[in-house]
Amino acid sequence: MSTLTVDVFVSVDGWAGSDGLPGYFGYLGPDLEQWIRDQWETPQTLLLGRTTYEMLAGLPEEARDEGWQRMAEADKVVFSTTLTEASWKNTRLCADDVVVEVRAMKARGEGWIRTAGSLSLARQMMTAGLVDRLRLVTFPLVAGEAGREAFFQDMGSADLELVGQRVLDGRILLVEYHPTGRDIPRT
Repeated sequence: MSTLTVDVFVSVDGWAGSDGLPGYFGYLGPDLEQWIRDQWETPQTLLLGRTTYEMLAGLPEEARDEGWQRMAEADKVVFSTTLTEASWKNTRLCADDVVVEVRAMKARGEGWIRTAGSLSLARQMMTAGLVDRLRLVTFPLVAGEAGREAFFQDMGSADLELVGQRVLDGRILLVEYHPTGRDIPRT
């Protein structure tokens, strides 16, 4: 059985993106860079939605860093009902239901599976109980009105077990959870 990891970079107020703030919310430092590099040491399959795929595959040459190069080399599955071809190498298009396909990928034991961006996919997989690890990289800022894409919006309740935590660059919090599948008691 494969392991599915969802990685989400968020501001303290839960925004996974922003309008007008730089990449990594402006907090890219040596520890975070090393952590990102370390993630590529293990073979993996990336799950992407159409929007994230088009943004990453279409990055201009000057924005293509080492992380982008490693992502380009990785196997990728892009979930889309509108794309008819993928120009990025090592990419397979999938128009099937995300939950059904990811469940089948996990059952086939296709190695480590993880998301890269693609918040809608991440939410769907969390709701379906397919996620084995949820890793939140929390940046030390309140994005406020610049925030875009609230990661937890419209997501169902989930009980999480803390399995790891680490501080990167003395200010970024990396927290890893295992969804337990237990019901949340309601009053």
